Amino acid sequence: MKYVIDSHAWINYFEGNPAGEKIKEIIENQSNEIITNILCLSELSSFMTKKGFDAEKPYNAIIALSKIYTFDAEFSKEVGILHANIRKKIKDFGLVDAFVLLTSRKINAKILTGDPHFKGFSNVLLIK
Repeated sequence: MKYVIDSHAWINYFEGNPAGEKIKEIIENQSNEIITNILCLSELSSFMTKKGFDAEKPYNAIIALSKIYTFDAEFSKEVGILHANIRKKIKDFGLVDAFVLLTSRKINAKILTGDPHFKGFSNVLLIK
């Protein structure tokens, strides 16, 4: 199975909480293809630094455990349009979340997350 891992899922993974243990089973299963949108690296580095942790260890783990999805200007434009349309229904849907969502659609993968903003999307595995 192919999964796009969002920042919320990576945080749970690194915290090792019950949701993180479920996520770990998926991420570390060699038969799964794991992808992370490049913007999630920035989001996670910011989160870890704000919490007083060294961002280097999680960064290196993500690089080792997943493929990094990069994008071009056209993709960024598509994300902007997608984000604006989703915000009509979900007022606080994040821009990075829209990047994750479009990534999953482009590569035909499920999003692995614990973020409630993704509730109701068909290509999401929501783990709490």
